[in-house]
Formats: sequence, C-alpha cells, structure tokens
Amino acid sequence: MMAGFVRVGALCLLFTVVSGFDVWNLDQLEQAKKTGQKLITVKDLHVPAGKTLDFQGLNGTTIEFAGRVTFGYQEWRGPLIIIKGARYTVKGLPGHLIDGEGHRWWDTLGGNGGKKKPGFIYLHLEDSYVKDLKFKNAPAHGFAVNACRNLHIENVDIDNADGHTKGGHNTDGFDVAHCQNVKITGCRVNNQDDCLALSSGKNVVFTNNVCIGGHGIAVIGGYDGDNVEDILIKDCKVIKNNIGVRVKTMLNGKGLVKGVTFDNIQLQDISETGIVVIGNYLNSGPRGQPTRGCPIQNLQMTNIYGNVLKNGTKHLVWVADDASNWTWNSKIQGGDRLRPCQGIPKGVNVVCGK
Repeated sequence: MMAGFVRVGALCLLFTVVSGFDVWNLDQLEQAKKTGQKLITVKDLHVPAGKTLDFQGLNGTTIEFAGRVTFGYQEWRGPLIIIKGARYTVKGLPGHLIDGEGHRWWDTLGGNGGKKKPGFIYLHLEDSYVKDLKFKNAPAHGFAVNACRNLHIENVDIDNADGHTKGGHNTDGFDVAHCQNVKITGCRVNNQDDCLALSSGKNVVFTNNVCIGGHGIAVIGGYDGDNVEDILIKDCKVIKNNIGVRVKTMLNGKGLVKGVTFDNIQLQDISETGIVVIGNYLNSGPRGQPTRGCPIQNLQMTNIYGNVLKNGTKHLVWVADDASNWTWNSKIQGGDRLRPCQGIPKGVNVVCGK
C-alpha cells in the first residue's frame, strides 16, 4: 500500500493505492493472511488433493479470481473452497474459471452412495458481495450459503452441463440455510439437482436467475424445527427441469413456512410437474399422507406460466389441513396428466384431478 498526491486547482488531495497480492499456491495464501493483505488475486492456482482453498480470517478483503483454478482428486467431503468472515468482496476477473473437474467423482449416485464427493464452495459471510464468478463441474453440491447476513450474490455461472451425460447427481446450485437478508440475482445454473434449495432463513431474494436441466427451484420446510419466512422468488426462468417450482415440507417435520412468493416465473419444457406443494417430503422421495406441524402460510403463486410436456402434470398439491392464506395464479400449458390434490385452502382454485 502506498500514498500519493494529486493537485486539483489549488488543492492537494491525498489518495491511497491498494496494491494487490498475487497468490499462485497455498503457501502464498498463508503469507497474505499473515501480512494482512486487503486485495488478493488468485491466479492459475492448483489446490492439492484433500486441501481446502481457505479464505477465513480475512475480514475486509477483496478476493479476485484470475486464470484457471483447479483441485487435486481425493474422495472426501471438502469443501474445495471456504470463504468465511465479514465485509468481503469476492469477484471473478474476465476469462477466469474455477474448475472442479467433477467428472472424476461422478458415478450417478451423488451424495447417496459411491465415491465421497466434496462440496464445491462454502460461504459464511456478513455484509459481503460475491459477483462475476464462473464455476464448472462441481463434484457434488455447488454453493453452500450458510448462516449468512446481508450478502449479495450476483452474476454467478454454475455450469455442470457435462453432468447430464457423465453421471452428475446432487449437483445443487445454491443451498441456502440459516440466512437473513440474502440476495441472489442474475445467476445461471445448469445442473442435476435443485437450482435453489432454501431450507431455512428470513428475507431471502432469488431474482432474475436461469435454471437449466435440474430439479427446479425449491423451498423446503421442516428441517430441525427451522422456519422459512419472507422469501421472494421472482423473474426467473426454469428450462428443461423435471419440476418447475416447489414448496415441500418434511414428513413429520416441525417449523413454519410463511410468506413465500413466486412471481413471474417462466417454465419451459418441464418434464414432470410445473408446480409442486407437498407436506410428505423425504430425501428418498415423497411418501404417504402429508403431516401437520410445518404449516404453509401466506403462499403466493403469481404469474407462473410456460409449458409442461404432454405426459407431465401442471399442479401437484398434497398437504395437511393446516395450510392457509394462499394466492394462486398459474397459466401453465400442456401437462395433460391430472393428479389428485389435498389440503388446498378454501377459495383457492388449483386445477387438479379427482
């Protein structure tokens, strides 16, 4: 860091130039931490197998990614990258790529068996901004956004397209839990699981995002008694997923899902179901009758439009009798298969079978 002067008219202004610290290996990253660097540029770095690219303890730092970042192969849980702290700016420079080379782990089983697969990136941030990042081929889950406060994620590209033919599974885009005041905007996810899986938190916004090839956008209630409140999912496109949007609560789960809004969501070529709202969810698949204990309240499905393929279903609602205060306005085409519904609040019109 150095200081200099600029003369403007009769005034001399003192300015500060922050010089960057380039990181090519993990030893240099440790040196950057010890010397309190505030601008770190990661350049063409290879992380050894079984090691995490660890950006903890760097409050107030800007982290830039340049070139190609890669990781050695090992069966372990990871994560490959962790960023934890406050007042971070994390961004990608033009031409960079963070490449998980997930095909080395993919075996069609994801987290349900086979090889141990590391998560890609874990964020635990406050008052921070993450933007302009490009990720490719996550071994398993992509972004774990956990216990974050006042975080904005913008223009992130998660490209797992290779997993469609090479055995990718459980390659979630964004897994959000225990967060407050988080925005995810302008992102693109091509994957083999949920584009967004939001399981707890308050004041979370997911807008102007594109989801391709996966399992749609999901809000999940009933995990460990946690609540999901005041969620806005708006102006998104869900393309060639098996499900468009869904709210699912755990079988025998406890908690509350309140104030979830889906607004202006375009569905394109959904193969199974356009909108799903269920209260009998298990990781192995929905099962049996829905249970009380995690009511879905103040749910708004507004202007959900597009198409479901011919053998699919427009709507599936299967909840207990404790749901209340819903608004439903969908204009989904196709999906000729009608399935029975249960638990729809009085006065709400949802097209279902008998």
